[in-house]
Amino acid sequence: MITTSPTEFLEAFATLAPLPNAAATARAAYLVAPAEFTLAEESARDNRYMDMNLAVDPLKALAQHSALAQALRADLPVITFPGNPATPDAVFPNNVFATAPGRLIIGRMRHAVRQREAERHDIREFFGDVLGYDEIDLSGCDDLVAELTGSLIIDHARGIGYCGLSERCDMAGAQAMHKAFDLRLTFCFELAESEYHTNVVLALLASRAAIIATDGFRDQAVPQAIARAYGDRAIWLTPTQKLAFAANAITLSDRRIWMSARAAGALTDDQRETLTDCGFALGAVDLSEIEKAGGSLRCCVGEVY
Repeated sequence: MITTSPTEFLEAFATLAPLPNAAATARAAYLVAPAEFTLAEESARDNRYMDMNLAVDPLKALAQHSALAQALRADLPVITFPGNPATPDAVFPNNVFATAPGRLIIGRMRHAVRQREAERHDIREFFGDVLGYDEIDLSGCDDLVAELTGSLIIDHARGIGYCGLSERCDMAGAQAMHKAFDLRLTFCFELAESEYHTNVVLALLASRAAIIATDGFRDQAVPQAIARAYGDRAIWLTPTQKLAFAANAITLSDRRIWMSARAAGALTDDQRETLTDCGFALGAVDLSEIEKAGGSLRCCVGEVY
């Protein structure tokens, strides 16, 4: 079922118990290291989190990325694929490649500079030849835009997707992802005009809590419905906290949430206490150089289910 109605979403959510044996968090993660890291002017056209006037330090970005991989290994195995100088800002693989049990899904990116990332044979072959995953390739679909887990936030324990419609994902893309991820329910909604991806305004924490930036949604009934679905276990972000990437967070185990040092520093004591009450420790990594490219920690992490 795909719905755009907050009321229909809540009614359907109430009927969907967690899936038997479904994991709320991934069993491994993969990253793509920066190589000759620069900012892509094409991506900046609809990514308001980028500032093309900022200078970037490729070696600092590489060091921060390496520290991220090492930190995440505290929770699960992490694979780092080498970067490609032909795609120097390709450090956000979750938009291009994603997995569901037994399947590799390849997204249809909006910009040509990002579409080139989908051509990487090593990532395709790792999942296909090494792990034996079936491939679902949306990259050649010219009639849709679907930037995977940038646009689609998934409650893996229940098989429910939250898809923000924007220049980076249209309704045809949402329908294609609903089928590719084999979701039971997808709630589609329009993001605010200034937003490009859902994962900078919404995070689901191990299928039991949420981080929400209400100003990222065009209809305020949408974030309220999502919070209600999770028993009002939500951390509500201010616009300033959203710009610090506090919603661009991820849980890679049942016990810890990861976000950038900038994002963690923007949280209040009350918000940190709420995370603790929900059973999460907070892990933070300095990604200040990588964040100049308009994404943060969650964008860097591809999940293996």
